[in-house]
Amino acid sequence: MAVQPNFLFIFMDDMGWRDLACTGSTFYETPNIDRLCRQGMVFANSYASCPVCSPSRASYLTGQYPARLGVTDWIDMEGTSHPLRGKLIDAPYIKHLPEGEYTIAQALEDAGYETWHVGKWHLASDEDENHYETVPVPAERRGGYDDYWMAADVLEFTSHGYGGYIFDKDGNKLEFTGYRTDCLTDYAVRYIEEYEDEKPFFLMVSHIEPHHQNDRADYEGPDGSREQFAGFVPPPDLEPGKGDWERFYPDYLGCCHALDRNFGRVVDALKERGIYDDTMVIYGSDHGCHFRTHADEVAEGGYDDYKRNSFEGTIHVPLLIKGAEFEKGKREEKVVSLLDLPKTILSAAGFDTELLELQGRPLQEACNPDWEEAVYIQISESFVGRALRTNRYKYVVHAPDRDPWKESGSPVYKEKYLFDLVNDPLEKVNLVDDGAYEEIKNALKERLTSFSEEAGEAFIVEC
Repeated sequence: MAVQPNFLFIFMDDMGWRDLACTGSTFYETPNIDRLCRQGMVFANSYASCPVCSPSRASYLTGQYPARLGVTDWIDMEGTSHPLRGKLIDAPYIKHLPEGEYTIAQALEDAGYETWHVGKWHLASDEDENHYETVPVPAERRGGYDDYWMAADVLEFTSHGYGGYIFDKDGNKLEFTGYRTDCLTDYAVRYIEEYEDEKPFFLMVSHIEPHHQNDRADYEGPDGSREQFAGFVPPPDLEPGKGDWERFYPDYLGCCHALDRNFGRVVDALKERGIYDDTMVIYGSDHGCHFRTHADEVAEGGYDDYKRNSFEGTIHVPLLIKGAEFEKGKREEKVVSLLDLPKTILSAAGFDTELLELQGRPLQEACNPDWEEAVYIQISESFVGRALRTNRYKYVVHAPDRDPWKESGSPVYKEKYLFDLVNDPLEKVNLVDDGAYEEIKNALKERLTSFSEEAGEAFIVEC
C-alpha cells in the first residue's frame, strides 16, 4: 500500500451485523463483500455510537460522541418533533453538524487529499430555517468534502427506490431514473474512471439502502426482490408474530443484494485503474434494523420504529477493513465502535492522531492485549437512555420521566437492562434485578458514568 493510501468508505443505512453472508446471514450470499472479508479484517463486534442516522454519521465524521457534538437525534428540519431547547438541556440537540468541527475529510484535505462524497448526507439543515432537504447543501455545510460532491442532504426526500435527484458541487440538480443504489454507484465509478492520480483520495459512498422509504412506509428493493427472496430464512432475532419483518424482509434482502453487487462494481473500477492495492477499503453501516420486533418493549412514550434502541439488531453493525496493518482474513472479536474510525483512517494516512482532539481509538491497535473492550452508546427517540457494551455484558440505563422527543439526556438515569450476551445472545433474560449480578452491575455502572464524562455529559445512575 502507498505511504498515503487512497480511502474508499462504503457506508450503508440500517444494515445490521446479521445482513452479510460473511458476518451472519445463513440464507443468501454477498460474494463481493465476502471477498473483502478474505482480503481484510472483519470486526465481529462493532457498534454504532447511536442507533439513529444523523448522530451516528456526525460521530464517525468527527471522532466525537454525539452528546459532545450536540447532534443527538435525527435532524428534524421543520422543528415539529424537536422544539428548540433551552441552554440547560443535559445533552444538547442541534440541527446540523457544527461548522467549527474538524472532520476527517478536512484533515485529509489539509494533508493533500482529494475529498469526494456521493449519496446521503443528513447533516446540513438547522434551526434557523436553513432547510436543505430538497435544495443543494452549501459548501460550508459539507464537512470538508470540497473536490467532488454528488449528494442530497436527506436522500429519502429527494428520491425513491427508482428515480429522484441529487446535486453536484455547483448546486446543479441531477435527476436519475434507474435503481437508486445503481445510480449512486455510477457517480462513484465515473469519478474513479476520471481520477487523475495526482493526489490520493478519500471517497465516501453513502447509500440509503436498505433503509425503508419514509413516505411510503415500505422497503424498495430492485424489481423482483419479493419473488427472488420469498423463501428467506429469518435471522434468529426476528421472531414470528413480532414486528413487520415477514412483510418487508424480502425487499430488504433485495436492497442488501444490490449493495453487494454495486460494491463489486466500485472495487472493479479501482482494479481497472490499477489502484486497488493502494486503497484502504472500509465497509460499514450507521446502525441496524429490528423491524419493530421490540416496539412494545422499548417505546416509553417515544417512537421505536425500526431501530432507536439498545438491542443488538440496531446497534451491532458490520465493519470490514482492507489495507494498512489489517490482517487478511482475520476475524477480530474485540468490541469496537464506529467512533474509532476517524483515528483509524487518519493513522493510516500518516497523522499523529494524538495531536488531534479525537475520541475513539485507532483500530490498528485492537489486536493489542491491553485493548479495553467497552463502548458507549446513546439511545434516542424510543427512550432517553445510555448503554455500555463490554465483551460479555450489555448494561442499559434510561430516564423514564424524560420525553424522548423533547430531551436527549438526563442528569439521573435508572437501570433498565443487563444482558449476559455470551450465554444469552438473543437478549431474552434481563438480569438487571438479579441480586447475583450486583457486583457486576456496580462495575458496569462505574464504567458507564466514566464514559459519560468523556462524551461531554455527566449523570448518576440509580438502581
